[in-house]
Amino acid sequence: MRPAACGAMRVAPTKVATSTVAWSVVAMIMLAAPARAADPPREQAYYTAAAPVGAYSWSGPYLGVNLGYQWGYVSDNPMRPSGTAGGAQAGYNWQTRQFVFGGEADLQLSSASDTFAPWKFANPWFGTARARVGFALNQVLLYSTLGLAFAGIGVEAGGLSESRTHAGWTAGGGIELGIAPKVSAKVEYLFVDLSDHAYSLTGSSAVKSHLVRLGINYRF
Repeated sequence: MRPAACGAMRVAPTKVATSTVAWSVVAMIMLAAPARAADPPREQAYYTAAAPVGAYSWSGPYLGVNLGYQWGYVSDNPMRPSGTAGGAQAGYNWQTRQFVFGGEADLQLSSASDTFAPWKFANPWFGTARARVGFALNQVLLYSTLGLAFAGIGVEAGGLSESRTHAGWTAGGGIELGIAPKVSAKVEYLFVDLSDHAYSLTGSSAVKSHLVRLGINYRF
């Protein structure tokens, strides 16, 4: 009887140790599960991290070139001068949030001319100096413009020629698209009203014209 009792006493500690280890493993698993659930999967963290996108800036000085078409009429005769026009522009923009303010000047060479009976009328060059006000939708700028205009006008009749410089005003608007951080392209319309000027060959003439042009600008 004593050996059996001793054997029973030896087995009891082994069962106790086994149960203790089992419960320890279960507790570790239960503690580790919430920690794993708190960590998001790598794929989910990758797709929910959005890269910041910076707003397009219109501020600063710029230079550019343009090319378009000009057509108009003369006040005291039926001539309708028209032709291609191209040149260069320079300006500066200030941007406050979505509002853009600036100034621009341009100088153009033009082939606009017309001939009627003994008269020939030509507008070989013109220029403008304008203020611009716009509203920016990131890379798109919608703007209106208003300012001064000046132009050289030439008249020919009976083998004689005469030229004058006219002054006046211009107004219009356009849309400009940022195609690179420092480069933009634009489509612009201008109405040019040049005041009367007296000519010995044709009398007093006022010139009004329309201009549609494409341009590209580089900002510094």
